[in-house]
Amino acid sequence: MFIQTEQTPNPATLKFLPGRDVLGRGTADFTSREDAARSPLAQKLFEIDGIEGVFLGADFITITKTGAKDWFLLKPSILGVIMEHFTANRPVLLSEHADDNAIHEDDDEIVQQIKELLDTRVRPAVAQDGGDITFHGFEKGVVYLHMKGACSGCPSSTATLKAGIENMLRHYIPEVQEVRALR
Repeated sequence: MFIQTEQTPNPATLKFLPGRDVLGRGTADFTSREDAARSPLAQKLFEIDGIEGVFLGADFITITKTGAKDWFLLKPSILGVIMEHFTANRPVLLSEHADDNAIHEDDDEIVQQIKELLDTRVRPAVAQDGGDITFHGFEKGVVYLHMKGACSGCPSSTATLKAGIENMLRHYIPEVQEVRALR
């Protein structure tokens, strides 16, 4: 098994590509070992000293490290855990996960449009950088989004949010006045 790595815009985050599906669809974001109870892979990765975040995407794993650790020390252990997990054919998640951006029948038309634009234009682009952006609400002209994976804490995330996503949503949906990130 050959696992590639890619830099992300966030220097504390590295993207690992195992060359196979990780989740297939959707994402899962874990910020602690306790939080990762439903993912044997994430739990094992959190056993490595210096790991503070594990983000699972369709075909990638994004790892966020603490500032005190260097990638050249962490990478061999991370690669070993990922390789062993997939070689042993273990499940990535023990339970199903909900897609935060799924369009529901009871969503109003504006929310459906926002989710559709996020799904088709935004999420594929941020997945390239090892992250995801999920919809959390629309109220009084403000769209609330949650940035995950490499996007969480990334130095360029504010520019992406304001200059990219906010401008695009305002262009297509006049009711959108602002986009805010949830912490």
